Amino acid sequence: MSEVRDVTTWYLQMLAVSELRPSRIPSEPHRIERVEQPSAAFARYLYTAVGGCHQWFDRLPWSQARWDAHLRRELVHLYTLQLGGAPIGYVELEQQPRGDVQIIYFGLTPEHQGKGFGGALLTRAVQLAWQLGDARRVWVHTCTLDAPSALPNYQARGFSIFRQKTEPVELPEITGPWPGWDATGT
Repeated sequence: MSEVRDVTTWYLQMLAVSELRPSRIPSEPHRIERVEQPSAAFARYLYTAVGGCHQWFDRLPWSQARWDAHLRRELVHLYTLQLGGAPIGYVELEQQPRGDVQIIYFGLTPEHQGKGFGGALLTRAVQLAWQLGDARRVWVHTCTLDAPSALPNYQARGFSIFRQKTEPVELPEITGPWPGWDATGT
């Protein structure tokens, strides 16, 4: 059964690399690296592992063929944040017309939020975005369904809000990344 909820969405942008305010780097050893040839299964895993607890649902009905076609586009760049060899977060960047680069998806698995990895991943994502072609703007949107730290993280890194809207959204019943999942991770 679906539910209708008012969702506020913030659109943020950074107009120069000099606006980036880097975060501190977590002391725990980690790596951020590009996934050169992401498979549909791996990309969908990242999408559900990070977004399952935040009502990310727009790509859930995508077929394997649609995922593959999307990931093969040269304008799409997928990076993972790895801890101990396992992905704990990811960012998807997309080059767009007029020199824009959008952070399409960004986030961490629930058990790794609040430990400083989000700021480190966002800092690196913004640096990578500015290195793509002739970038003139890096932008992102977040909403009240995302982690409560998302908007403050974007603003702390130097993003400014350029648009905000609130509208009712019909949310499908999503129980998170696992059947029976709740916010405590049980």
